[in-house]
This record gives sequence, structure tokens and C-alpha cells, in this order.
Amino acid sequence: MKFRGGSKAEKIAPQMAPMIDVVFQLLIFFMLTLKIVAPEGEFGINMPLGQGNSESDSLIPEMDVRVLATPTGELGALQLNGVNLGNDEAAFAELTSKIRAIAGDPSGETPNEELSVTIDPDYDLNYRWFIKTVGAVSGDKLPDGTTVPLVGNIKFAQARQPR
Repeated sequence: MKFRGGSKAEKIAPQMAPMIDVVFQLLIFFMLTLKIVAPEGEFGINMPLGQGNSESDSLIPEMDVRVLATPTGELGALQLNGVNLGNDEAAFAELTSKIRAIAGDPSGETPNEELSVTIDPDYDLNYRWFIKTVGAVSGDKLPDGTTVPLVGNIKFAQARQPR
């Protein structure tokens, strides 16, 4: 039996165009049937805001320090929660002792993070009195020269323009 073509064998090559079409159709099919699963634990729930724990809120007093200025920018009065402490260097020592009484005896080198003090200065107050107030509120100087931190959260009220 004699084969046609003799010694030369014909090379059979698969056609690529139909194979590419099938691959793209399968790819599109799997992309369209894919279900994306939401991550577990994420729920679209809007919970109402809860009431604060009034028991713990009443245990932590809010301290407001008001620093009043004279027309020349000097210290007019230093007040803690509306109580006048004076207008001299002794007022800052009194402020520190009152905050220490509220904070209790600080143990270690960390301030009481639950205590919060808001400093409310007058607009025309000289900067040195403001810094002195921040120093009196933030820590108590011991006789050996070290400073014990008292308050962990110091907030500053917006200075009001004079009327």
C-alpha cells in the first residue's frame, strides 16, 4: 500500500481562532456567574446612640479654668469652676493644689487620663500667663524638682474677642 505525498509529511496545525473564542466565552461565563460574598461580620446596622453612663460621668468632675485679663493683658483673675483663686503667683499654686485634691494622689509617672481640664483664656491675655496656667494644670512640682503629672486631657476653649 502506497501513501500519497511520498516522503514529505503534512503538518497539521490546530486553528487558534476558535480556541480563543471558546476561552473568552468561558471566561465571560465564569465572570458573570461569580457571586461575591460580603465579608463575614459586616452588617449594615445603624444603632441609636446610647445614653452615657451617668454613674461614671458623675464620678469624674469637669474642671473649667477661666483666665481673665486686665486691659493691659496682665492677669486679672484665675478661676476654677467659677471660684476666684486670685490674680498673683499664689493663685497658680492654689490652682495646682485644688486639681491635685480632685485628681487624688497620682501614683507613678502617668497622669490621670480620666480627668479633663478646659482652659478658657481672655482674648487679650498675655502669653506668659497662659503658659503658666497650662503648667499649673498639667503637673505638680515636688520639692526635689521633679514634676508629677496630674491631668491627662487638657482642652483649650476658643479665645473670645473683646466686646
